[in-house]
Amino acid sequence: MAKRDYYEILGVVKSASESDLKAAFRKAAMVHHPDRNPGNKEAETKFKELNEAYQCLSDGQKRAAYDRFGHAAFEQSGGGQGGFGAEGFASSMADIFDDLFGGLGGGGARRGSGGRERGSDLRYNMEITLEEAFRGKNAAIKVPTTVTCETCAGSGAKPGAKPRVCAPCQGQGRVRAQQGFFAIERTCPSCAGRGQVIDNPCASCTGSGRVTRDRSLAVNIPQGVEDGTRIRLTGEGEAGVRGGPSGDLYIFLSIKPHPFFQRDGADLYCQVPISMVQAALGGDFAVHTLEGVEATVKIPEGTQSGKQFKLRGKGMPVLRTRDFGDLYIQARVETPQNLTRRQRELLGEFEAESSNKTHPESAGFFSKMKDFFENISKS
Repeated sequence: MAKRDYYEILGVVKSASESDLKAAFRKAAMVHHPDRNPGNKEAETKFKELNEAYQCLSDGQKRAAYDRFGHAAFEQSGGGQGGFGAEGFASSMADIFDDLFGGLGGGGARRGSGGRERGSDLRYNMEITLEEAFRGKNAAIKVPTTVTCETCAGSGAKPGAKPRVCAPCQGQGRVRAQQGFFAIERTCPSCAGRGQVIDNPCASCTGSGRVTRDRSLAVNIPQGVEDGTRIRLTGEGEAGVRGGPSGDLYIFLSIKPHPFFQRDGADLYCQVPISMVQAALGGDFAVHTLEGVEATVKIPEGTQSGKQFKLRGKGMPVLRTRDFGDLYIQARVETPQNLTRRQRELLGEFEAESSNKTHPESAGFFSKMKDFFENISKS
């Protein structure tokens, strides 16, 4: 039997907003909830459909997939949208019924058995030089974070004592409360969802199972990293609560500006000033690369300012490959300054001997400009 359209089940149009979906689901759920219709199989079936439709359309990614592929988007998952199991019902209904009936002791994320929560992820900003990004680097860093308390081994209880199971929730961290026709599941207010209660907390960590310390870590920075690269160190974030798994540490790299090189991906660019005479007569000069060696750049006669010369394979390493980018040397012709009388005389003699052949670009430019404006005035 073909499934009904999710939008049709909720009674909304395809362009419905998130608030429209929520309002439609809330209204229909109150009508067809099994607690309000005991023994009514039809109401139970409709409520299952409502729950499944809302679970899909309230999730942005699932909704996008459904809008594009319909029910076929979830056929490979072996279970549709999660059905009507108790866990699926609790997770999808909790936010809706918060609006209807208010809190019953506060919300909170679900925790593992025994109150073990995963620790938070941490961020560490590191600045490196372009040379370090070229060669790679092994760095030692100190990160202020929370670690497992050594006194209580992360249990949060005083040595010799143990946490006891929370009586109201029987260690589940969740309790159910009856509100009219509805049975609503909430975070247990007695244990804050941890499922355990500590009567004799550890003096070192005041019952959290964690203390603050500076941790020293070794970080391997590979060759070719770029500005903004993120390195993840699994399990090096904050320690989990009461023996829970640790979070992760994310290192964000930034690269200091270089006095000579500008970077574009794996390629490097460098501007080199050359004299007017060298540009006119040609020659060569040596530049240093990030490898620490000198490379010779040959320039032909009549080199113009802005001309680029490529040194193949002298750029940055490409991350996680054996390839290298290129180094581009851009010539910038420097105009002579602070001339002596003799230098002025020589340049004057040179100018007197010059012609359109020695300055073809400037001669051609002014000739074209003159013709252009004469044609405009004639027209």
